[in-house]
Amino acid sequence: MPPFKIQPHSRLQEWIAEDKGYFRDEGLDYVFHVAGSSLDEMGVGRTYRHGNGAVQSTEEAPAEVKLGAFESMEKGRTCDISAACHWAVNMAASGQHGRMWGHAYSVAPSGIYVAPESSIRRPEDLAGREVGVGYHSGSHFSALQALEALLTREQIALKFIGSPNDRVAQLLDRRVEAANVFGTQSYIVEQQGFRKVVDTSFMIGFLISGSDVEISDVEKYFRALQHAQRDIDVEHQKYTHYYLREMAEEFKPLVDVRAFGPGERLVFEPYTQEVYEQTHRWMKTLELFPKDQLATADYQTAVLV
Repeated sequence: MPPFKIQPHSRLQEWIAEDKGYFRDEGLDYVFHVAGSSLDEMGVGRTYRHGNGAVQSTEEAPAEVKLGAFESMEKGRTCDISAACHWAVNMAASGQHGRMWGHAYSVAPSGIYVAPESSIRRPEDLAGREVGVGYHSGSHFSALQALEALLTREQIALKFIGSPNDRVAQLLDRRVEAANVFGTQSYIVEQQGFRKVVDTSFMIGFLISGSDVEISDVEKYFRALQHAQRDIDVEHQKYTHYYLREMAEEFKPLVDVRAFGPGERLVFEPYTQEVYEQTHRWMKTLELFPKDQLATADYQTAVLV
């Protein structure tokens, strides 16, 4: 059998499990595939402003911003297991582009940030103001979910900016007034004095690609991550240096990772049928996808439980 292929997700757990030997202790034959940018959003570094607000179908988007988390999953991933926002994983699994792991998920710290001098002080101040997000990705969907509880759909204005690093760069350069960033990127902008106006924390799911993946390998992978999560919960400060392994070189001189938080937290609880169905219904109401991408596999087919 070929080695189990793992994509890190700009979080601490995989690196701890690697360096402390938890994968090896489980007997997992594995290899890391590390992309050049956040694996949740395969961004292209271009921007697009949708004139009528945040809700836009895939067919209306220009080609340079089309490849979001869902689209990259639909085209297929090179790894046996990968992670993205649970909205994208839910949609990919329901369209039978892989199966969602039903025994764990994670929660990413995330927020809409503005510059310290910004006139935006309250959520209401974001009405009609552009918020940078990645297209069809966790930052896109979490911004919508958070803002629709505070503003009308017509008041929400999103600006599509490729990757999390692109959004950080545009915030720092004052080229975007507000942006939704998560995990490592949120710690970077916080250390530069940026203020969180709205919390947009969101759930992340795991997608198992291909029918030839050994479930026993998946179980070994998650047992190793559970050990790593316990280490983080006890004393995360020991491990924040791992953030530097996937951080863009341009940001490293700006930050002190010793002061970073624990970041994305793995939760070893079921991704239930209720959550699966509720999430899928919400995604359909947004009308972001063509109808042929809304194939609905039932929970038992889409999720490994």
